[in-house]
Amino acid sequence: MEVLAREEWQACAAAHAARIDAFVQPHLARRESRVKHPVHDFLFTYYSQRPAQLRRWHPGYGVGLADGASYAGLKGYAGEPASVTAEHVASQRVLLETLRRLLSATAGRAANFGCFGLHEWAMVYRAAEHGKRHDWPLRLGGGGTDAVVESHRIACSHFDAYRFFTEPARPLNTLSPTSTDRPDFEQPACLHAGMDLYKHAFRLTPMISSDLVADCFELARDIRILDMRAAPYDLTGLEIDGHGFEPVRIETAAGKAAYAEAQRGFAERGAPLRARLVAECERLLAE
Repeated sequence: MEVLAREEWQACAAAHAARIDAFVQPHLARRESRVKHPVHDFLFTYYSQRPAQLRRWHPGYGVGLADGASYAGLKGYAGEPASVTAEHVASQRVLLETLRRLLSATAGRAANFGCFGLHEWAMVYRAAEHGKRHDWPLRLGGGGTDAVVESHRIACSHFDAYRFFTEPARPLNTLSPTSTDRPDFEQPACLHAGMDLYKHAFRLTPMISSDLVADCFELARDIRILDMRAAPYDLTGLEIDGHGFEPVRIETAAGKAAYAEAQRGFAERGAPLRARLVAECERLLAE
């Protein structure tokens, strides 16, 4: 076991907290003021990882923390130096095997760059009857939004997006993913599969390094921006880092090209993170 001196791991923990605070503190300030942001709050409301959990740094299995009494009482930890126990790793075997299978299957499947983010449009199809998920106006209005859905081929492979389709939109999807067959459908260009790398990473906490979790979080945050820029909502009143929230008009040829180009970039960023998560699962399963 590698053992980090108190000064070493405290420096790592402080650097991690500072990195995460750039994202967490604005969210907490909005929450205090009861102001919602449909883009930046998503990773803290849709996913179950709380801000305080994301801020806490973990070295991962195989690293001990000298004088780490503050960790000794945390789930999965024991001993001095404080470290994640082999017993905890063994107790997570089903999770490790499940994630390895899903992530490996996703990485091995051909990427689909032709979905154009239409999952968000299918979620508000015939919104006049079924309502909207976000309290923002539709950029093309109800009729215009419905026309985009009806004039495109929808091929959403991600169950957690598909399950939010309105009832009349579901038969329009060429696929029918469920919660139990994710390895049979998920593909590496899917924006939601890319965002979910963050979910998979924090579910492996504290067995993996928080550096990997933070890398996945940052990717998910950037993907969410594209996800909502390409959505049917009119978000021009929002700002991102002081800049306006310009839509990616996927109903046009230029918008489709811009979306696919950005999607390729995220797929390229996600591939090594997915590979690192698979490698961590395999390392932990070998214990």
